[in-house]
Amino acid sequence: MGDPISLLSERFVKFPGIGPRQAQRFVQFLLRTTPSARRELANAILALSGTHRCGQCMRYHTGEEATCAICLHPSRDAALLAVVASDTDLDALEKSSAYKGYYFVVGGTISLATERASVLREKELLKYIAERIDAGLIEVILAFPANPEGDYTGSQLKAIIGEKYPGIRISSLGRGLSTGSELEYADPDTLKSAFSGRR
Repeated sequence: MGDPISLLSERFVKFPGIGPRQAQRFVQFLLRTTPSARRELANAILALSGTHRCGQCMRYHTGEEATCAICLHPSRDAALLAVVASDTDLDALEKSSAYKGYYFVVGGTISLATERASVLREKELLKYIAERIDAGLIEVILAFPANPEGDYTGSQLKAIIGEKYPGIRISSLGRGLSTGSELEYADPDTLKSAFSGRR
């Protein structure tokens, strides 16, 4: 087995947006913390093995049910479905209290460099929309980041959904979000403005 400091640094480098220097800082921080703090972190990571994807919205959750608590909540607005790129975007929208409908996590955005949509759960989304139509769905809200990849992904999905379900209203978030912004970093008031100004 190799040097644990180097091995841990190599693991951190695999995180999105983390370079070698940041990874080394993480390891140095952990070396300075108490053994109990390191154990807590290790236990929290191990506890992730108890998470699973919701069979409806595709977000990760820790409940015992196959369906997450959001999808099971009886007060959700059945007329609305927000399609988001990631779990973190869903969490940001939930915390804003600006939206009370259902969600679907499509799994990312389309890279403009490759225009590959293989990461997106298009088939699952179309199937879920059909299920939600039976439950009273009227509008699909494409809630993607306000950047070129988010805009491109939204336009592609709008075309796909519109062709398959021409009777469904398809909207995008209003530009309460500044261009280039990520949903997960937007404050609740900005997200409320983006929902109220959707078009």
